[in-house]
Amino acid sequence: MRCSRRALDCVFTRLVPVALGVLLGGCSSVGYYGQLAEGQWQLLRARQPLDRVIEDPSTSLELRQRLLFAEKARAFASAQLRLPDNGSYRVYADLGRPYVVWNVFATPELSLQPVTHCFPIAGCVAYRGYYRQGAARGAAALMREEGLDVYVGGVEAYSTLGWFDDPILSTMAGWGDERLATVIFHELAHQRFYVQDDTEFNESFASFVEQEGTRQWRAARGLAAIEDAGARQREQFTRLVLASRERLQAIYAGPLDEPGKRVAKQAEFERLRREYCQVRDRDWAGDRRFDAWIYAPLNNAKLLPFGLYDQWVPAFSQLFKEVGGDWARFYQRVEALGRIPIEQRKLALGRLMARP
Repeated sequence: MRCSRRALDCVFTRLVPVALGVLLGGCSSVGYYGQLAEGQWQLLRARQPLDRVIEDPSTSLELRQRLLFAEKARAFASAQLRLPDNGSYRVYADLGRPYVVWNVFATPELSLQPVTHCFPIAGCVAYRGYYRQGAARGAAALMREEGLDVYVGGVEAYSTLGWFDDPILSTMAGWGDERLATVIFHELAHQRFYVQDDTEFNESFASFVEQEGTRQWRAARGLAAIEDAGARQREQFTRLVLASRERLQAIYAGPLDEPGKRVAKQAEFERLRREYCQVRDRDWAGDRRFDAWIYAPLNNAKLLPFGLYDQWVPAFSQLFKEVGGDWARFYQRVEALGRIPIEQRKLALGRLMARP
């Protein structure tokens, strides 16, 4: 969904939760899809045209200015980035809560293989989304009883992939102007093209559109590219987590018995914390923005979202360069990649990344 990297909870912003479903057999399926349908319906009912919110005397000056900026970014997205020209992000919805949904991730205790869930629209994804925090926590508790590693993350925004006119949400209203614009670019990219069952491809594509779109958006306003120290920190932090995940993979695939793997797992999490402290104190002047995440309980499921957003960004950057920065030709090439089998697609992306 996702996204220039942002605060840690934004890792989840780009993991698109399914907001629709076909009621399947079984009571649990009916209950789950029922809450999805109800939550999405409530969100749709809360939408108002941006013009109406902007002109409402009760709208705060801060929100009014933010929505005026969003209108300009939204027009730029369609006119210059060739993103869908529809009703998405031309409406606003006040939800009255800090997150729009809560995603539940799960893995086996000694594996980083996610428990996946398959849906009619988005295909198979590594989480389940809930519109009520209590429902998410209840589902997480049941999974823990099964011996799974579980993590619940709040989501501030998501895309319905063009099935509905997605609103700017009150959960997004506190963001800075630039971040709001980049989210609009990112989520519209998902509407422009989306491949079922390939999260890395989808998120890397949308992240490239976001990054290049933001560069062009700033240039169009006569602004220089921003040097984002926070983005560098997030990239460093992500690298730390991905390296830890690689070591965990080796532990779980190795010769230790299960008790030995459990001990090694906890030792790896302590190593991750130590390495984080070293980088934080050496390179970030003690900036503690990730302390809450790193010192909260760690498990396999908590590591799942990392690396989804930028794995193939250099490949899409190379592709954009090869078509001379022509957005229409770029999207044609992206769609061609999306039509081939996933293993061939990964090889093609790898070749793009290897080119000078």
